Amino acid sequence: GQVVMYLTLLGIEDLVIACYVLLHASRKTFSNVKVSISAQWTPSVQNGSLPAFSPRELWEENRMFADTGEATLFLGALDTIFLFSYAVGLYISGVIGDRLDLRFVLSFGLCGSAVVEFVFGTLTEWLHLYNVYFYCCLWVLNGLLQSAVWPSVVAVMGNWFGKSGRGFVFGLWSACASVGNILGAFLASSVLKYGYEYAFLVTSVVQFAGGVVVFFGLLTSPKEVDLRAVEKDTDSHRPLMSDDEEDSEDVVCDGGYYSVQQQDEEPKPQTKAISFFEAFCLPGVIPYSLAYACLKLVNYSFFFWLPFYLSNNFSWKEAEADRLSVWYDVGGIIGGTVQGLISDFLGKRAPVLCVSLLLAMGALVGYSHSSNDQVVNGVLLAVTGFLIGGPSNMISSAISADLGRQEALRMSQDALATVTGIVDGTGSIGAAGGQYLVSLIESKLGWMWVFYFFILMTGFSIIFIIPLIISELRSMCRDRQTRTHQL
Repeated sequence: GQVVMYLTLLGIEDLVIACYVLLHASRKTFSNVKVSISAQWTPSVQNGSLPAFSPRELWEENRMFADTGEATLFLGALDTIFLFSYAVGLYISGVIGDRLDLRFVLSFGLCGSAVVEFVFGTLTEWLHLYNVYFYCCLWVLNGLLQSAVWPSVVAVMGNWFGKSGRGFVFGLWSACASVGNILGAFLASSVLKYGYEYAFLVTSVVQFAGGVVVFFGLLTSPKEVDLRAVEKDTDSHRPLMSDDEEDSEDVVCDGGYYSVQQQDEEPKPQTKAISFFEAFCLPGVIPYSLAYACLKLVNYSFFFWLPFYLSNNFSWKEAEADRLSVWYDVGGIIGGTVQGLISDFLGKRAPVLCVSLLLAMGALVGYSHSSNDQVVNGVLLAVTGFLIGGPSNMISSAISADLGRQEALRMSQDALATVTGIVDGTGSIGAAGGQYLVSLIESKLGWMWVFYFFILMTGFSIIFIIPLIISELRSMCRDRQTRTHQL
């Protein structure tokens, strides 16, 4: 019974990881092919030398953009459009996820987004259909569909794992976004020589298949597993990593088997989904949401613009820039896991975030002066990803789950997806505004001023959680004094 429970948990975690890995792989494709798309949309020298892929007559017919500067601004606008619609969708999908079957919401978001990305990147190129308004409409729809995924996967993980060890488990699991970025970078770079439309084709097909698997194979909570007949020497009716979020249960022996029964002293109150306004007013939700708005702006700017920056600033080939950019995600994977483990050990999240973000400001200064050397650049990228991607992963996963399962929700625990949608939605609003600002600052002032902007936003993310940092440090001091007196 216990072995079955562990295997079930591993299977659930693997499936949830896989679906978000595929989502981020397809999302990363757009940032990895920006140079190729920009060349396709402009009458550049490259277009003149590659008539098979980009005939000048085709460009003259569609007249997208006069130069790469205009194309770059539109690419930034598309990022902003996507993130704004993604943010609006998160506020809505979080509420929906607490009221509908999470499996349906997840599979619908994955499959729908895959279809939109195929139309955006592959079908339009095959049909030679280049239209600014059509691209914008598709990217709005893509943002709305993808917003259904993150609140749902956090809610599924929150259903299966309690608070004990949540920082480590969620830190390790939230690395799925970075793994997806790495997978997307390698998939895009491997087929880019055939045309950017094939990068969209490969990732969208794989993502659609993942949505089908989720629909038929995902268990969204322990309630879907029959725990009434397990071996009598097991305790598998209890959560693997319990934080006593569920009421205690009695185990009654019946013919060599155990059955799980509720205590009959008091019937368990019927839980109901919390309202959006009630979730927004929960302790800690607003400070972490505002901090995440600043932090996600920086993190997603690296996500959307890093390959473009490496290719343009250092004159490296687009495929080389795509592969080098994965070191930022490698740092984020390690950062989220290590910092989550440290926060579990301390029992506090905010102080760990503060230290990492202070160091991140120094790392951004260092990376902005990186030399034209791929090894040095890769090392600095990994360090920067560790210090920025780590806190970003913690807020979007472990901290969101903490906020959605705090004491104030004891009578109404169906708030995980709603709270996650609020935190991630607010973060996406900040990231959305930042993407167009990045393209605007770069075109007017240069990349150095972009990094100054990142440092400023990282500082603001610390300022917003200062009250939480002070509160948790005081709590740690009181706990230490209590232990000292007890000794």
